[in-house]
Amino acid sequence: MTCWYEGPLAAFDTETTGVDVETDRIVSAAVVVQDAAGTRPRVTRWLVNPGVPVPAGATAIHGLTDEHLQRNGRWPSPVMEEIARELGAQAAAGRPLVVMNAPFDLTLLDRELRRHRASSLDHWFESAPPRVLDPRVLDKHLDRYRKGRRTLTDLCAHYEVALEGAHDAAADALASLEVVRAVGRRFSARLERLSPAELHTLQAVWHAAQARGLQAWFARSGTPEAVDPAWPLRPDLPAAA
Repeated sequence: MTCWYEGPLAAFDTETTGVDVETDRIVSAAVVVQDAAGTRPRVTRWLVNPGVPVPAGATAIHGLTDEHLQRNGRWPSPVMEEIARELGAQAAAGRPLVVMNAPFDLTLLDRELRRHRASSLDHWFESAPPRVLDPRVLDKHLDRYRKGRRTLTDLCAHYEVALEGAHDAAADALASLEVVRAVGRRFSARLERLSPAELHTLQAVWHAAQARGLQAWFARSGTPEAVDPAWPLRPDLPAAA
């Protein structure tokens, strides 16, 4: 029987106006589908005119300017529904969904759906819940004592995965997918008996533990930043009183 990390996978990634999931916007997104390891991936891309200025710092990372997005991007409302529909279709087809740092991309998409469609991401997974594979969570749990950063670029270097055109949504999605395959192969003795559904449940536990560890480190270093333990989707902020 083919192990899950050699079989069908889909991957999702976004480029954004910033790093705040509650206020920033998606400017581009991609879903990459691969039916088996080594086969030609199918790529769906979206370019979005977010309706708000793109900060220079964000443009410096992904290269998408206000002018380019206004000229070539589509309005967010239909795009967000198309993305959510595609992710729901992948879940319904039984393909695990690879998302690097899932609480960022999935929560941002959820907030965009609420903003533009009066909907939520959960709505699109009602018929088939997603089985998310987060290379960052997997790597940090399986190789927890390795020193160094664990960005996508770092993981690609560590697992010898090619990353061409970093900070392009399609390139990053494909690289994340290949990193998950590489993690599966390297830690096959620990992973091959686990299904993607079981791994989804375990990653929620692993991420929460990782978040507690990072929060404790922040506290020791005097950093006021809060770390959300929720995975793969952060809950709604409580309504203001």
